[in-house]
Amino acid sequence: MSDWIEIGTIDAIPRRGSRCVNTPAGKIAVFRTQEDQVFAIENRCPHRHGPLSEGIVHGASVTCPLHNWVFDLATGQALGADEGQVRTYPIDLVDGRIFMAFTADLVAAE
Repeated sequence: MSDWIEIGTIDAIPRRGSRCVNTPAGKIAVFRTQEDQVFAIENRCPHRHGPLSEGIVHGASVTCPLHNWVFDLATGQALGADEGQVRTYPIDLVDGRIFMAFTADLVAAE
């Protein structure tokens, strides 16, 4: 069972940009693509713990600002020759407001 928590509005995130939000699950990077898709992933690259919210958004991917690892925003999977994955979080967009699914296991896993 999950509850949905409001974490902001789409207008607060520039196209091809991101925001870092503090949640009960820890710091989550929320991204907005050029096409107004919204994704949420953990804000920590598995390689050297770079802040993914400070990365470059291109298409539906983000490049880590520290060592250029690229992650698919929908799956959290590293792309190209890199291996690894970041946790993704379900997002719902309702009338411009962004909601994230929150479950007890999110806190337990962090």
